[in-house]
Amino acid sequence: MLGAVVLLGGLGGYTFWRSQSAPQVAQPTVTPQLQSVTALGYLEPRGRVIKLSAPASSGSTNRVERLLVKQGDRVRAGQIIAILDGYDRLQAALTEAQEQVKVAQSNLAVVKAGAKQGEVDAQQSEIQRLAAQRQGDVKAQSAIVARLQAELQNAEAEAKRFNLLYQQGAVSASVRDNRALTLSTAQRNLQEAQVVLERIQSTRSPELNAAQATLDRIAEVRPVDVEAAQSQVDRAIAIVQQAKSQLDLASVRAPKGGVVLEVHTRPGELIAPEGIVELGDTEQMTALIEVYETEIEKVKLGQSAKLFSDSFSEPLFGTVSEVGVKVKRQNVINSDTSANIDARVVEVRVQLNSDSMQKVAGLTNLQVTGEIQQ
Repeated sequence: MLGAVVLLGGLGGYTFWRSQSAPQVAQPTVTPQLQSVTALGYLEPRGRVIKLSAPASSGSTNRVERLLVKQGDRVRAGQIIAILDGYDRLQAALTEAQEQVKVAQSNLAVVKAGAKQGEVDAQQSEIQRLAAQRQGDVKAQSAIVARLQAELQNAEAEAKRFNLLYQQGAVSASVRDNRALTLSTAQRNLQEAQVVLERIQSTRSPELNAAQATLDRIAEVRPVDVEAAQSQVDRAIAIVQQAKSQLDLASVRAPKGGVVLEVHTRPGELIAPEGIVELGDTEQMTALIEVYETEIEKVKLGQSAKLFSDSFSEPLFGTVSEVGVKVKRQNVINSDTSANIDARVVEVRVQLNSDSMQKVAGLTNLQVTGEIQQ
């Protein structure tokens, strides 16, 4: 019995000695894998915050005359936000230009229509009067010719009769010659009257010719006159378009729908360097996260992200929708003064889901901490 105890003791001692003297194999160290990328950022509307200012070539004094919105107002695309100094003057110039178009169009209509109908009718009446006068002259001269023809016939008969009496010795030669002279005079008078009648019948009076020419002139619509009048219309329309462009530059319109986040310039003030108002679509909120350049390779499109802030108790959720391609200096800094505020970062945009967007619709520029899941 004692021998067995000694034997067991010896084996136990040997086993302990082997365990102490045998070399130990080192176990491999497992390095924990980083499961997320954490970075600071801030909330902003989709499409970023827009700072509205006056057009560069507005031609005004860059002073706000009327501000038509206030902070918190929702505006639609194209809505007028502010009226600049000089708007009323430009509006008056546009009104005057539009009136000039009407004047030019009226003048064109007059040219196309030719002379006034009253002028045409009056000239036609003058022509009819002159024509009637000519017909009267022809009729009167014809009567003279007829009368002279009758006188000629009577003179011929008398000349024959007195010539016969002279042959019979009933009258003297002087009486016969007197009747012959009367016949000659009658013939000459008839010839002259016939010449006058032919001239009246074959020619028009200068007065009638002039009257007809005047009618032709006032009734004619010359293409060159129409073209000149049309050019005046086109020029007036071009001036209207220019006046409209100048007027548009004297007002500031919203380029898209959104909410007025902040007003920088009040009526009567010169436009501030920050612009007149800030505008953003707060119904579509996103987060702009500044990821260190050393970790940007871990961020991919479509990755899930959580956003944390002291302003809300529960995290916000979204997905990576955009990864920047430019390294910038860090703008969002931590309250920890020991943090590296001169870090190099890449901007990553996170699109919030619908539930999260509703929670932060009015929290533009709120600082958040983003956690992007790998």
